[in-house]
Amino acid sequence: MTRHPDAVMLFAAGFGTRMGALTKDRPKPLIEVAGRPLIDHALDMVDDLQPAQVVANLHYLPDQLEAHLAPKGIKLSREEPEILETGGGLRAALPLLGEGPVYTLNTDAIWSGPNPLTLLRDIWDPDRMDALLMCVPIGQTIGHSGSGDFTADADGRIMRGPGLIYGGAQIMKTEGLVAISEKAFSLNILWDQMQRKGRLFAAIYPGRWCDVGRPEGIALAEGLIADV
Repeated sequence: MTRHPDAVMLFAAGFGTRMGALTKDRPKPLIEVAGRPLIDHALDMVDDLQPAQVVANLHYLPDQLEAHLAPKGIKLSREEPEILETGGGLRAALPLLGEGPVYTLNTDAIWSGPNPLTLLRDIWDPDRMDALLMCVPIGQTIGHSGSGDFTADADGRIMRGPGLIYGGAQIMKTEGLVAISEKAFSLNILWDQMQRKGRLFAAIYPGRWCDVGRPEGIALAEGLIADV
């Protein structure tokens, strides 16, 4: 098994409904933050890894994203006729990603601090972990409401509970996707299976993180970038 993943999955298929009118005629990953599309901020982090494969899934207004990503050498996994959610989308992209664990990265957040992907790479231990999620303490998040997604023990194992927000970056093994019967499903199903086995872990992000899921998140993210 590959100890350090060499493939990245970018989640870019969603409808972006929380963005309201901003996504009426363009997909959310192409909304600009600080003069650049959101997905280009994500690609900056991917570039530091220099992975062998980078794949993005497409569904909503896919032609626009294809025109933006194909010239950059990104492989594209179109989800048609229906959107497959994170788990189904990742499973559908596996022929492009190749074997072994993969990074997955949401494209609707701005990170301020060390590259979360390289931090994950340095902490990843496939002998103990089936997934390693980059999580952010609530006090270091911007534009996010709620009490958190996970709580961690002293060894970094996580379970559902308050305190940590999943930031949208992880390394995970993909073998368990094959046994899930649904066509469209969330990765939460696989995480819960891993958690029951004691193999779901978190890395704690040392910087700040901004959710750009709503229109007001754009100004918050631009303020975060300006503070760097």
